[in-house]
Amino acid sequence: MARKVFEASLEELHNDLIRMGSMVEKQIHDCIDALVTQNVEKAERIMVNDDIVDALEREIEDKAIRLIAMQQPLAIDLRNIFTTTKIVTDLERMADYAVDVAKITVRLKDEKYIKELIDIPRMAEIVILMIRDSLDAYVAGDVEKAYEVCKRDDQVDDIYKEVFAELLQLMFKNQETVTQATQFLFICKWLERIADHTTNICEWTIYLVTGEKVNLNE
Repeated sequence: MARKVFEASLEELHNDLIRMGSMVEKQIHDCIDALVTQNVEKAERIMVNDDIVDALEREIEDKAIRLIAMQQPLAIDLRNIFTTTKIVTDLERMADYAVDVAKITVRLKDEKYIKELIDIPRMAEIVILMIRDSLDAYVAGDVEKAYEVCKRDDQVDDIYKEVFAELLQLMFKNQETVTQATQFLFICKWLERIADHTTNICEWTIYLVTGEKVNLNE
């Protein structure tokens, strides 16, 4: 009976993590949409919703601590709980970057953009799919899929380099673009960092299944 209660609690922990992942995915999608459309109301809503993400992180961590304290988890169970807490930390950092993007949207609300935003949404699209697939790999314990997701990080890095070069050229040609171009560079860097956190999730999935710690962010 005790084991069944433990397994039910562990399942609840996993469901909470997936719920948090869905919220973070939506936050990132919405922050880029708000940026492109200069939708200040949506950007401000993202900032408010960050408190919900933070609260869910604390709730998951509290449940994990109680699960360890009140039950007698096996070694594999401890690895499972430990992995969950690590993944929610990565998800929380991703949500913070979404808020950072939202703040820039508010900051630029009255400005005409120096260029059409094409590459930033393209980066975001890859990143969002990486998040979704990394969590699917975690749920399924699919090591092969985890490795496959990590390979897409190179695509994000390549786009970041392209955008960096383009914006740098714009700034050299016209100093009036420097402030806004710098903001867009920050956003690209944050999307690149979100992709890195997604790679972390894949690393934790591999660790959960195999017990092996790998570094895929090199």
